[in-house]
Amino acid sequence: MSIQIRLSGLSFCILNRSSNVVEFIKHVHLEKKATPYELLNELKSTINSHPEFQQSFDSVTCIYQNELSCLVPNDLFDENNMADYLKFNAKILKTDFISFDNLVTVDSSNVYVPLININNYIFETFGSFDYKHASTVMIETLLQQSTHNTETNFCINVNDNTFEIISIENKQLLFYNTFEYSSKEDFIYYVLFTMEQLKLNPETIKIVLTGKINLDDPLYNILYKYIRFVEFLKPNYGFDFKTELDNNHSDYILLNSFS
Repeated sequence: MSIQIRLSGLSFCILNRSSNVVEFIKHVHLEKKATPYELLNELKSTINSHPEFQQSFDSVTCIYQNELSCLVPNDLFDENNMADYLKFNAKILKTDFISFDNLVTVDSSNVYVPLININNYIFETFGSFDYKHASTVMIETLLQQSTHNTETNFCINVNDNTFEIISIENKQLLFYNTFEYSSKEDFIYYVLFTMEQLKLNPETIKIVLTGKINLDDPLYNILYKYIRFVEFLKPNYGFDFKTELDNNHSDYILLNSFS
């Protein structure tokens, strides 16, 4: 089972390894950003009210999706200084628990803030489990998929109030960052600004989309207004689905957490 944790909601996915079939996917959308305490209550309520969770799991993975993360090259990384890496680009508290994922593919560490109250509840409910940051899943998956591709990849993963941009060139990570937005104008500003900084041409670069975005979305429309080549990612998962997905690209991080 994989659980994706965001302050704006929760996502759950259960994969049966024996039959290689995804048997259950559920999303919980929250109208406003929750506190860690409110999110824990929502998690408890969802797990207690669905019989699908009342079983033992071979493995449980918790994926934290928030802007409180920072990539640090391993040559510069010191586990004793994790708060120092984060404080320059994220607002953290002295009481925050800080962890990191080791990204072998880019020889870096992904420093981030998981929610300790969520971790404690998951452990009490399901026993030992793994947790990682959503950007770790996305970076590793996209790098893996780019092994036969030497052109520049520019991928945008869209969430409710944030989006991630990951750019890969010659099988190397060129850029990763998370942006907050409240309007389509915010969205396109950050996209075009990033392209300008990376010296990418909107007339020639191909943008690939994942996450909560579709053809009739205002974000898609404004993107297509300024970028010539825009398409949705077509993932090729190594398992089947009990029920058909609304969009193959919409649960990209959640489904690739099983890889």
